[in-house]
Order: sequence, then structure tokens, then C-alpha cells
Amino acid sequence: MRFLFSLFFILLSSSPLAQPDFQSQVNEVFGMLNGTYAKFLFWPIPIIQLPLVLFVMVTGGIFFTFRYGFINVRLFRHAIDVLKGDYDNPEDEGEISHFQALTSALSATVGLGNIAGVAVAIGIGGPGAVFWIWIVAFFGMCLKFSSCTFAQLYRIKDSRGEMLGGPMVYLSEGLKRKGFTKAGKLFGGFFAMMTIFASFGGGNLFQANQTFEIIKSQFPGANPWVVGVTLAFLAGVVLVGGIKRIADVTSKLVPAMCGFFVLSCLAIIVSNISEVPAMFASIISGAFNADAAYGGFLGVMIQGVRRASFSNEAGVGSAAIAHSAAKTDEPVREGVVAMIGPVIDTHVVCTMTALAILITGAHNDPALAGKGVEITSAAFASLGSFMPYLLLLAVCIFAYSTVISWSYYGERAVEYLFGQKLGHNAIRIYRLMYVFIIILGPVLSVTHVVEFSDLMLLSMAFPNIIGMIYMSSEVRGHVTDYLDRYKSGKMPVYVTKN
Repeated sequence: MRFLFSLFFILLSSSPLAQPDFQSQVNEVFGMLNGTYAKFLFWPIPIIQLPLVLFVMVTGGIFFTFRYGFINVRLFRHAIDVLKGDYDNPEDEGEISHFQALTSALSATVGLGNIAGVAVAIGIGGPGAVFWIWIVAFFGMCLKFSSCTFAQLYRIKDSRGEMLGGPMVYLSEGLKRKGFTKAGKLFGGFFAMMTIFASFGGGNLFQANQTFEIIKSQFPGANPWVVGVTLAFLAGVVLVGGIKRIADVTSKLVPAMCGFFVLSCLAIIVSNISEVPAMFASIISGAFNADAAYGGFLGVMIQGVRRASFSNEAGVGSAAIAHSAAKTDEPVREGVVAMIGPVIDTHVVCTMTALAILITGAHNDPALAGKGVEITSAAFASLGSFMPYLLLLAVCIFAYSTVISWSYYGERAVEYLFGQKLGHNAIRIYRLMYVFIIILGPVLSVTHVVEFSDLMLLSMAFPNIIGMIYMSSEVRGHVTDYLDRYKSGKMPVYVTKN
């Protein structure tokens, strides 16, 4: 805390020439940490040359898809019915509805990764990268199902009477039940620490920094302090209300902005409808070309993951924290709802971005090589010169929604680490730090700090996936029971509004 306030006053009092020196020192320190840790996290698996952390995430998705009998296909229609509110029982314990839990989780994933990360993936892997985006998201559905079901199974009430759940809780308690108490504490504590670091960086600093950069691209005279303070104020107003306030905002914000973005992309596609068959042909043919396929994996799983925080965050476990607060007495049901997240985030939003880029050929512009949001902006410009400004609005709102949702994830991690006696005061300190970093985000240019937070986010996947694999028989039993009751028609239906 003292370090953050010292940093704030240094930036305020130092001259413009001194600030870059301070930033370069911060970057240098984190650069050394990144270089050491990234060697382990991205160690290439022999023969397949897939980075270690991505190998764990991909194989984890495949494992759970088969382990739960392709539940992402078998209960997909049922998931839609649950989202409609057909199974919402207002008497169930929890704080928010199924729909609100999903939008809260989506608000943390739908953002810059869907707009900029996809463009980078296509730039590296070509049209074939889109196919691999679909495949990874398909298996990612069961990863998210598993973590959110576990979150409901092991959720507890904190000192304020609010639901506390997520990987830090179910890893600790689940492994304890199996006789691995120390391992459970280690896994849960490690996950919570990584969550806090990731919230400060990828969920906060990066979002605020990139929001300003995007605004500056359209309005060169924009002031970074004004942008930072405005974003911090808007976030602070919401995050002090906890998950209920966040859910109220995101349940309206996320559908509206996703709808606007998808409709804009569809307008681009329809205006170039004659090129659609050739576009899909290039996606399929490019996906099964050896070089392009591997390039697609690199684009999606390396560039896309590191820069977009793995877009839908399947396997990371962050969404389970939000879904643990949902009102339900059926853990599997919340897992079924959660698996819709990758569909919306990746199969819909990311795909629309990709198709808009490919059909306009924006990724082929040499002047935009290596760019992210600029490529998407160029695609939107094909509808008119005003569209990049609407895209700017969408990007800012997406970034804002990510900021408020990640604040909740960080809070829950703080609550877990400090317990009931110190948790309340610790959360207050965390919120102050979080809002403070939002203000600094547009001012700082600390690339290595953001890279460090990306590494922290990816690190969350290790204990989460490994722990879930070991405990998967428990969820498997609940899945069998749920399917039997659902197919037999013994499951009560409540037709209510969200």
C-alpha cells in the first residue's frame, strides 16, 4: 500500500522527463521476473512444441469433455432454458440469478481480447486460425462447466453473509476431503494470490491503459489523468456495491454492447455477402494446412492468450468465483449455465470479429501489420467513417465491464486469504488500491508489468485444472444424477423472470 502511494506522489511531483526514468526502472524489474518465470510457463513440450501452460489448458478441456460425456452438447438446449429463467427458484440460496451470474462472468471476458486479440491471431495464423478458435472454445466449455460446478458444490458464506466460492475454496476443501490438507491449502492459497495479481494487472492496469490508448487514437489531445480519474470514479461507484451491484450493471451492459457489436459485424458481412462462401472455404482450407494450422494455434493460444487473457478464460477458473454466487441448489445446473460463456464470448463475439476482418481484408493491409484493434477499426470503417467512433465506445464499455468484474474476483481472493477476522478491512484496502491503480493505468507505460499480470492469470490454470482432474469423479457422479432426473422429467420447473 505504501509503495502505491509513493508511486502516486512521485508521478505527480516529478517532471515529465523523470517519469519515463521511473517507468523504465519498473519495467526493467518486472522484465527480469517475466524472463525467468515465462521460461517455465511457456516451456515448449518436445515434438509438439506447444507451451506447457497451454498444453495443460487444452488437454484439460479435452479430458473434461470426455469425462462428462460431452455434456456441452447433451445439455446445451437445457442451458438456454435455465438462462431464460425456467428453473429459477427465488427460494434457493444465493445472491444473483443464473443470467446475472453469466453476464457478470462474461463482463470480465468479453473485451479487448475479442476485438484486438482475434485480429492478432488472424495476422499470425491466417484465416485458418478461426477454425482453431472454434475448436479450443468447444472443449473450453467443459472446463468452465467443471470449475463452476465445483464452485457451487463447495461455496461457503463469508463474514458478511455473502457467498464465497471459486477455485481457492474448492481446491482447499476438496483436496482436504481426499486427505491432502496441505496440498489443498497450497493450491487454494496460490490460486488466490495469482488472482489478486491478475486483477491488478490484466483486469485493471491493462484495461485502463488500453482504454486511454484507444481514445487517444481518435482524440490525440486526450488527457490521461482525466481518463484515469473518470474510469476510476465510474468503477468505484459500482464495485462498492459488491456482486449484486456488479450483476445489476453487467446484466444490462453486456447484452447491449454484445448486441451492438455483433449487429455491426453482421452488417459488414451482409454488405459483402457474395464473398461469404469463399471466406468460409479459406477458413477450412487454411485450418488443415500444416503451417497454417500450427500458425493458428500460435495465434490463438500464444498471442491471443497472452494479450487477451485467454479470451473466455476457460480453465483459468476466474468465472467460477462469480457463478458461485448464483441462486441455485443444483451445482450442475450452474455449471451448465457457465458453459454458455465460451459460446457467447468466442463462438459468437470472437467469430463475428474474425469474419468482419476476413471479409473486408483488413488484416492484409501492410500498414496494419502486427496491430490489433486498428485492424478491427479498419474493418468497421468499411460501413462508414463514423463506425470507428462507435467501435471506440464499445471498446471503452467492454474495458469498463472487465474492470468492475475483476475487482470482485480480487475481493473474493482477499477474503479467502485473510479470513473472517481481517477480511473486511483487507477488502477496504484492496478496493482503495484497485481504484488507485485505475487512475495510474492511462499514465503509466509499463509493458512488462502487464505481461507479468498475464503470467499470473495463466498461472491460475495450473492448480485449478490439476486439482479438478483429481477430484473429477465427484462432479461425474453429480452429472449422472442430474441427467437421470432431467431425462425422467422429475426436475421442477419455475417459470419466472430474471
